[in-house]
Amino acid sequence: MKYAIIIPDGCADAPVDALGGKTPLQAAHLPAMDAIARAGQVGQSDNVPRHLPAGSEVANMTLFGYDPNRFFTGRAPIEAAAQGITLGPNDWAVRCNTVTIENQIMVDFTAGHVSTDESRRILESMQQAIGDSRYEFVPGVSYRNLLIYRGSAKEASPFSADTKTSAPHDLTDLLVTDDYPRGPGCDVLSDLMQRSAEILSNHPVNRDRVARGLRPVTHLWLWGLGKTPSLESFEARFGLRGAMITAVDLLRGLAALIGWDRIEVPGATGYLDTDYAAKGRWAVDALNKYDVVCVHIEAPDEASHEGRVDEKIRALESIDREIVTPIHAALEKLGDYRILITPDHPTPVSTKKHAHGWVPFAVCGTGIAKGSASSYDEVAASQSTIKIADGWELMPRWIRNPSF
Repeated sequence: MKYAIIIPDGCADAPVDALGGKTPLQAAHLPAMDAIARAGQVGQSDNVPRHLPAGSEVANMTLFGYDPNRFFTGRAPIEAAAQGITLGPNDWAVRCNTVTIENQIMVDFTAGHVSTDESRRILESMQQAIGDSRYEFVPGVSYRNLLIYRGSAKEASPFSADTKTSAPHDLTDLLVTDDYPRGPGCDVLSDLMQRSAEILSNHPVNRDRVARGLRPVTHLWLWGLGKTPSLESFEARFGLRGAMITAVDLLRGLAALIGWDRIEVPGATGYLDTDYAAKGRWAVDALNKYDVVCVHIEAPDEASHEGRVDEKIRALESIDREIVTPIHAALEKLGDYRILITPDHPTPVSTKKHAHGWVPFAVCGTGIAKGSASSYDEVAASQSTIKIADGWELMPRWIRNPSF
């Protein structure tokens, strides 16, 4: 049996007035996804417990079958795993965004999608200015970077599970005065954020960006801290060898933690300009080598964060045409198979931020009976009798249940 998982990140949405009251999934032309819905079953899952952050870090852990109430420790340590960073028992990883804040309003949580090289230069300046070997700034991709705190058994950590932070992508266009770190170690994180503003005020990177008409990086925003989670491998749990295709470190890190290989696709950017067709081609090739192939596409989520419903629809149609279509066709030629289409969490274009709540999924393949749905969207899923309140139960049901 071959298994394919396709995750259009954040594609679940609410009705949009500009679309005549339809959601982006309803408005988009998605013949391949709709065909899967007609051939199999459509349902709903709730992937994020209300007391946990409504983000990809929790939702995707849930999607892969791991209860976040037991295993989630924070976003940053998952991304550290993507970079092969080993955290000791006293170490903490902290997510570090390059952002633009003006008059205490989060104008842009990506600082205009600052380049990876620009982020590296900024972090080098910050590292030099801090001069403390316990704090290590680690460049990632574009605005997605890390801060590693190297602790010691001889010294109490300033942080704990009670340290609270706010995701910058949930603060777009909002005042941030009440969203700085809180709890143990909040003074440390807040001080570093303030020092970053001072260092960046006349940084060469910003002088060059302003000269080119681009937004400056005004702050490093620190959030999502935690220690490395301990996850049993996916193969040990399900007896299947898996691979991940993504351009996002969070998904790379989850793949590493559950023992999946990571396939790096040229042209995959984690943004709206990603090479959808390349992802589709590489996934089809991977199906010949792995039991489970997962393709994660960040573009719908990015479009929502920017409030661009037209780009969200365009991304969904590209995913349908360039990824779902060739993968489903390849699976049908390989014998027994199952395919799953599902976002991780909702990201409404109206709010520009992640949300808790039900997301629609569609499955078809060997042993899965044909249901009554004629399309893949939120409305069709809400009319289904299949509702998985604990989203981590979807994966074992999809893999192990002969009839789903």
